[in-house]
Amino acid sequence: MRCLLLLSTLLPLLVHAQDHGGAVPADHGAALVKWVPIGEAQKAALADGKPLMVDMWTPWCGWCKKMDAATFRDEQTAQYINANFHPVSFNAEGPDTVYFNDQKYLNTAYDPKLKGGRNGTHPWTQAVAAANGGIGYPTIVYIAADGTLIGPDPGFKSPEDLEPVLRYVREGAYKTMSFADFRATFKSARKGN
Repeated sequence: MRCLLLLSTLLPLLVHAQDHGGAVPADHGAALVKWVPIGEAQKAALADGKPLMVDMWTPWCGWCKKMDAATFRDEQTAQYINANFHPVSFNAEGPDTVYFNDQKYLNTAYDPKLKGGRNGTHPWTQAVAAANGGIGYPTIVYIAADGTLIGPDPGFKSPEDLEPVLRYVREGAYKTMSFADFRATFKSARKGN
């Protein structure tokens, strides 16, 4: 019985580590964020004007796994993200080749023998996720529909912490006011708050 409880606690973390880089499997339900590849997200954003929200994570990052389980699997958060953003899940130390804004990014520092552990930081991660001279995980990067970098937002965010940031970006408030000013007048739309 104790093993079953432990397995049910760890299963979401194991699923995250194995499939977070691509589309979310259908058996996880509609409440999850519907991750898409960066190229697909860029094309869709140009067509409909929605910004991109890029979750930069690594397989070894415990806070990344917690954010996946607690925040991106929160029904209200996932519904808002899916309706208002093109969400991309990106292994910040992975081997994927990225084409972004007509540039090619290839992680030549990636070592397949270190898969699942600490690895070389992807150059695209360095280009879009650096904040205050460094990169921490998790980091969510917001990108306007035209490919312009809005900015990175490092650190774990609960659903309640993430909501005002998502609305700040989606409503375009970042163009005219500071986040502190936006936050001062923000009212949550979450049910149950």
